[in-house]
Amino acid sequence: FALAGCGMFDEKPDKTKNWSAQRLYDSAKYALNGGDYETAIDYYEKLISRYPFGLLAQQGQLEVAYAYYKFEEPASALAATDRFIQLYPSHPNLDYVYYLRGLIRFNKGKGFLTSIVERYIPSDDSQKDTEALRESFDSFAELVAKFPSSQYTNDAKQRMVYLRNTLSKHEINVANYYMERGAYIAAANRAKFVVENYQRTPSVAQALVIMVKAYKILDLDDLSEEALEVLELNFPDHPDLSEVRNLVMSD
Repeated sequence: FALAGCGMFDEKPDKTKNWSAQRLYDSAKYALNGGDYETAIDYYEKLISRYPFGLLAQQGQLEVAYAYYKFEEPASALAATDRFIQLYPSHPNLDYVYYLRGLIRFNKGKGFLTSIVERYIPSDDSQKDTEALRESFDSFAELVAKFPSSQYTNDAKQRMVYLRNTLSKHEINVANYYMERGAYIAAANRAKFVVENYQRTPSVAQALVIMVKAYKILDLDDLSEEALEVLELNFPDHPDLSEVRNLVMSD
């Protein structure tokens, strides 16, 4: 009984119990601006729960998504953006919500961005990591399509270019991994995927080099020569051009 009593006295009363919607919002905003995202989230969620109607709750729905994003809880942040889009499809700041959704996914795959340029990662886990990057690209693309005049559109476009280059680089790394292990069909298919789906990225030239080599090793001379012709036509100064040309010509 004594232990139970101590536990009861240790419980802290909720100081916000009788707070108005305005006070909850102001306190949440103050915490958010001060970088105390955990407290901001707590106050925003209480505001939304206790006062679900009105402009303050609406603004709280918007700002809690950003708070979750800064607090590095991407799942909760994405859920908050999805909820806002569903509840307020005509909100004047809807473009920001789509932009934020792209940022959340962009940073969700951020740790992966560094690793793929340092080593080959042909595992299933790498596919899961790239999924966040692809979803980020799709979110930014949706923003650009729906809000072409938005103040966030130019930044979104730049991030889309970066994401395409990163994803194509990942495919090249995986293709090189397959080449090193003698899986030439898989390597050629990955390289072909880059040529077909990531045009105008820096990785296309290297993809053609891989295709020339892989097809030659597989005795698919016609395909190897075709890839070489495309490489010569589009990338006449590529540093590997002489090597692959000699490879194709050798028997």
